[in-house]
Amino acid sequence: MKQLFLASLLGSTIAMCTAAMAADELKTLEAAAKAEGAVNSVGMPDDWANWKGTWDDLAKTYGLKHIDTDMSSAQEIAKFAAEKDNASADIGDVGAAFGPIAVKQGVVQPYKPTTWDQVPDWAKDKDGNWALAYTGTIAFIINKKLLHGSEAPTKWADLKNGKYKVSIGDVSTAAQAANGVLAAALANGGDEKNIQPALLMFADIAKQGRLSMANPTIATMEKGEIEVGVVWDFNGLSYKAKMANPDDYTVLIPSDGSVISGYTTIINKYAKNPNAAKLTREYIFSDAGQTNLARGNARPIRAEHVKLPDDVKAKLLPNEQYKGVTPIKDADAWEKTSKSLPQKWQEEVIINMQ
Repeated sequence: MKQLFLASLLGSTIAMCTAAMAADELKTLEAAAKAEGAVNSVGMPDDWANWKGTWDDLAKTYGLKHIDTDMSSAQEIAKFAAEKDNASADIGDVGAAFGPIAVKQGVVQPYKPTTWDQVPDWAKDKDGNWALAYTGTIAFIINKKLLHGSEAPTKWADLKNGKYKVSIGDVSTAAQAANGVLAAALANGGDEKNIQPALLMFADIAKQGRLSMANPTIATMEKGEIEVGVVWDFNGLSYKAKMANPDDYTVLIPSDGSVISGYTTIINKYAKNPNAAKLTREYIFSDAGQTNLARGNARPIRAEHVKLPDDVKAKLLPNEQYKGVTPIKDADAWEKTSKSLPQKWQEEVIINMQ
C-alpha cells in the first residue's frame, strides 16, 4: 500500500515538475517572440479559416506585427528554399501532403506545442516539423430548393441513381476535387492505390448527363448550375453561410465514408523571427486559437478536446458525422495516384460526357 502511495506521489510530482518546466519554457518563448516583434506569413490570409482572428490576438497579446503574402502550398515551400538566409517569411500554412515534402526539402524547423498529445498521430510528424491545425473532410453541399426532400443524397451510393447534377470540380488543378475522387473510392472499396471504383461511378454519372463541368462555388450554386457539389466541409459551410438564402442548402459528410485531410503550419528553417513563428503555432493549437479556426468554419484538430462557444459550434457539423471518415494512410501511393488522376479522369470519365 505504501509503495502504491509513493509511486502515485512520485507520478504526481513528476507531472507537476513537467508542467512547471513547460510553463517556464513558454514564458521564455513569449519573451523572445515579443523581442522579435513581428511574424510574417505566407498562405495565411485574413479571410481563410479566420486567420484574421489569430493575427489580431497575437498583436493584442504579444505585440506582434504581421504581414501575409497569399500563395499556394508548392509556392510557399519553393519560397523558403529559394530565399534561404534572406527569408522574408517565418511561417506558412500548407496542405497535409506538403508537410512531408517540406521536411524532405530541408526547409523547416520543428516545434511541438504544449497541446501536442491531443493531436492524433496520423495528423502530425513525430519530430514536430508539421501538424495539422485544422481538418478538411470531403462533404456534399446540396441545393435543397432544386431537389425534392427524399431525393437529397446522404451517401455516395445515392449519387449513382439520382436525377440531379453533380459537380466535383477540376481534378487536374484542385486538391479538393482530387480528394473528392479519393473519398468516393474509399466509400466504394478502393484506396490510395485504387481509385477505379470512383472513376466508374463518375463515368456512369457522366453517361447519364448529370456530371456538371462547373466548379462548385457560391456563384454556380446560386445560378442553379449545380444541385450537389463535392467540396471540403469548411468550404461548403462557408459557402452556405454566404448564400442569399442559406436555409436552401445542406452540408453533410456522406455516411458511407469520406476522406479527412487538412492543413499544417510549417516554420521556415531560415526564419528571421523563429520564436514568433513558434509562438504563433503554440497559439494556433491553444483553445483560443482552435476556436478562432472554428469561427472560420474550419474544424479544429483538437475539436474533441475544446469546448467551443455555442455560436461557434453551430458553424460546424456535429462530431458524429465524422465517425466514418478515413485519413490518408499511404501518402506516397496517393501522391503517385493523384499525379495520374487528370489523364485517367479525361480518358475514363470526361469521354462519357453527354
